[in-house]
Amino acid sequence: MRIKRWFRSLEPRVLSELDRPWLAWAKPWLDHHDLFAFNRRPLAMGVAVGLFCGLIPGPLQVAGTIVVCSLLRGNIVAGVVTTFYTNPLTIIPLYIAAFHIGDRLLPGTYTLQPFGNATFGSAEWISAVYDWMQALGWPLAVGLPVMGLWFAVNGYWLVNCLWLRPVVARLKRMKSRRT
Repeated sequence: MRIKRWFRSLEPRVLSELDRPWLAWAKPWLDHHDLFAFNRRPLAMGVAVGLFCGLIPGPLQVAGTIVVCSLLRGNIVAGVVTTFYTNPLTIIPLYIAAFHIGDRLLPGTYTLQPFGNATFGSAEWISAVYDWMQALGWPLAVGLPVMGLWFAVNGYWLVNCLWLRPVVARLKRMKSRRT
């Protein structure tokens, strides 16, 4: 219950940020209430979009999340925060899992290319990740959307279940009091 109140207390603060002059160009698109509403449906949709768009390669994750949340009326704040589950430490295991999903779905057999031995965090590491992603090819291209869709569906239902859990508990208490 406290989390719901905290989320709802964020809503006026986030909406007041839209009055900044540098956001004036985006205000007609971002001024829809659901985009910054911390209610069950927009929040669940924002988490789902963030989980899906978090697998987009490169720096387009946040931009993709904002665009898709605007189209699907999901909470932009929840979507952007959720994209951070992918980071330099988690992206390689996620892409390996996506490769294996794509390998199972596509006909034929594909081999997972070895990752280069560049130092983590260096400029060579970033180019090594890029080259490695290109070498993974079609299995990665098929596996990423499938895995992203699976994450999104599960995230959407998890947020809904967690949000409705107190409501169900209250209904059970009311029902037990009646009998």
